[in-house]
Amino acid sequence: MSFQVRFERSAGKLRNLSQSSGILRETTREVSTSLDMTKRSTAALFVGLMSICAALAQETPSTTPIPTPSPNISPTRSVRISFVPPPLEGTISLGIYDSNSKLVRVLHQESRSNEFTIGADALVTQWDGKDDDGEDLPDGKYHARGYLISHFKVQDLGKATAPPVEDKAAANVKVKLIPNPLANDERPIVELGVGFDGEGSFLKTIDGLPICTISETPNLIRASIVKNGEKSVDVWQDDGTLIERFRISNIDKMMAFDCGDFELK
Repeated sequence: MSFQVRFERSAGKLRNLSQSSGILRETTREVSTSLDMTKRSTAALFVGLMSICAALAQETPSTTPIPTPSPNISPTRSVRISFVPPPLEGTISLGIYDSNSKLVRVLHQESRSNEFTIGADALVTQWDGKDDDGEDLPDGKYHARGYLISHFKVQDLGKATAPPVEDKAAANVKVKLIPNPLANDERPIVELGVGFDGEGSFLKTIDGLPICTISETPNLIRASIVKNGEKSVDVWQDDGTLIERFRISNIDKMMAFDCGDFELK
């Protein structure tokens, strides 16, 4: 009896184990089936997306945008200016004047001849069509002229007790220049004055063209000029704390030259 009972119990356990194994196999098949379906769905979705991308690429051709130039960029202008220098050694100051003879650009100030391009029979320089403030000037007719300055002598006479009396100090002085044989002119007369800026003082023509540096004293508040004979002038300058006096000699050692008219476009 006991053997039979044990056998039946063992057989029951085997049936239960067999049933459990079946459930595991069934569960495994279901999980496996779900994974296979997920993989197939993912692959199908990927293929579909690739097809859509390919279609869009064919329908929308690739284009490269063309850059649009900035409207603020102005075309570069350049005017060639040439002149035969006077037969005199020295420095050159050259100005650009508008149709009203107003100085609009100091193109060269106390420049040496090697600062110009040397042409076959003339010195050559370029003007960019701008004024002294860097602004473009309007199209039209302009004129260039200047001076060659030779052997000016600047003496610092030191501290002065006071500037000259105002009614005796002229705003400018008249000086006779050496005639330029290339221009066939008689001995011309030029009016000179004194000017100053943040970098110092200088002799200038009455129309404002600087021709000779006097000093590098900054922050001047006033300056005056008085003629001292036929060939020299005296200059007083004041920075608010010190008055200085200078004498510029050989001021007749200069020649004028003219570059003529030209069109700015």
